[in-house]
Amino acid sequence: MKLILDTNAYVGFKLGYSEIVEYLARAQIVFVSPVVLGELIFGFRNGSRFTGNMEELDLFLSHPAVATLTISDITSDRYSRIALQLKQQGTPIPSNDIWIAAQTMETGAELVTMDHHFEKINGLVYRLFTSPE
Repeated sequence: MKLILDTNAYVGFKLGYSEIVEYLARAQIVFVSPVVLGELIFGFRNGSRFTGNMEELDLFLSHPAVATLTISDITSDRYSRIALQLKQQGTPIPSNDIWIAAQTMETGAELVTMDHHFEKINGLVYRLFTSPE
């Protein structure tokens, strides 16, 4: 099983949300988008634990089952198609999430997320988790 992590899924993983941790443990490969990396690092810089968070992220990224993606021409084309679809539907979502969805579709992976708005994207394969109460 190939997965791509949304930013909030990485956070859920780090917080030890058991459903997310167990789901990731079953994956053959976990892809990380540079868009997610940017969101995470921004959050780290904006917080009080930058060095510790970066060390944890570096450790996660060094795992043999984790791979960082690049944004390709195919990703860009898929982004444009998804953005147009959402505009025509009148159902916009954050631009960064469109990039993440485009990479998910390009790789044939399943997106792991805690955001409901991904349901607005036709053809996107995703697994929606909720935070434990």
